[in-house]
Amino acid sequence: MRQDAAGRTVTAWEPRETPWLGIVLGYGPMLPFLAGAAGAWWLGGDLGRGLATLTVLWACAILLFLSGVRRGVSFRQEGGETLFQIATMLGLFCLGFAALVATWLGREPLALVLLILGYLAIAVLDPVAARRGEAPLFFARLRPLQMPLAIVSLAALMALRLTA
Repeated sequence: MRQDAAGRTVTAWEPRETPWLGIVLGYGPMLPFLAGAAGAWWLGGDLGRGLATLTVLWACAILLFLSGVRRGVSFRQEGGETLFQIATMLGLFCLGFAALVATWLGREPLALVLLILGYLAIAVLDPVAARRGEAPLFFARLRPLQMPLAIVSLAALMALRLTA
């Protein structure tokens, strides 16, 4: 047993090391970001633009999924979810949904800005949540390495869009 940041007793135990499945399911979904950004730069033209749009849609889907992950981990919180957990989940969901709508409206640069903000938020807030006992402990190590893959890929798509 241990105490969380609010002084509540926490009975769950978990490793700080990222589990094997966490590595596979954490980094696997980042591969389409990298492949999509590289392919959009390399292919150019209509095919490159189509691949860029698919990558943006993938980024929206993953950000929406990660907002659900944040809600899901709040269910394990003894004493119920915290305001920080709910605010993070709602913020990520709103960014992901707004990016999806922006893409649908043909405003991909806006969608890219929203997505970059969302992935930056995860890179910063998930380690904080892990230290507070509000997310799996391995998020403190995984997210700062995982999220830059998405951020760099989305920034590359933004650069391509701005130079086209």
